[in-house]
Amino acid sequence: MHSTPHPARVHRALAGIVVALALITAAVAGLVAYRAAAAAQAPAAGATSEVDETHDGAVTEADGILPDSASPFDDASPGVARLQPALLDALRRAATDAAAQGVDVRVNSGWRSAEYQQQLLQEAVAQYGSEAEAARWVATPTASAHVAGEAVDIGPYAAADWMIAHGQDYGLCRTYDNEAWHFELYPDAVQNGCPRPYRDPTEDPRMQG
Repeated sequence: MHSTPHPARVHRALAGIVVALALITAAVAGLVAYRAAAAAQAPAAGATSEVDETHDGAVTEADGILPDSASPFDDASPGVARLQPALLDALRRAATDAAAQGVDVRVNSGWRSAEYQQQLLQEAVAQYGSEAEAARWVATPTASAHVAGEAVDIGPYAAADWMIAHGQDYGLCRTYDNEAWHFELYPDAVQNGCPRPYRDPTEDPRMQG
């Protein structure tokens, strides 16, 4: 036969359970808060800082870095707006006519500051392993047509192909065989056709200075 528990004992037991649950709840809440704070302070896996590591924070859009799929009509971007006026005019006329044929012309790179060009050259040396090989792809700041605002890199490939076929009608010519996207202005090309492209920039006498 079981005796009935004394009411005071029942109340004490219930009070103990309530206190224990409160302590457990507080501990769990504290652990959650700690983990949340730690997560807020540490970057998530794969996250990057606000500094563009590609350019090591040395250059910005003001130096000619362009957003993806920049338009030839993007006057807000120095990389487009600071192209030489005659080149920019020819590019825009060509882009307008290409669009009428369903080809979207974009600017991957245009005017660049000397600092931006130097950084690209250093990256090319690191990528290709030597200054000699890098020179086939990236000019020095003093020789670069991009720094002078006299060259534009066109994309995507369909637009570059269209420009190779029709660019001479606007005086826009591919300068190098190994850079199907790189165009410069040759006004005489409208009447005489584009000159033969150099194999790569190392054949270009302008790069020898």
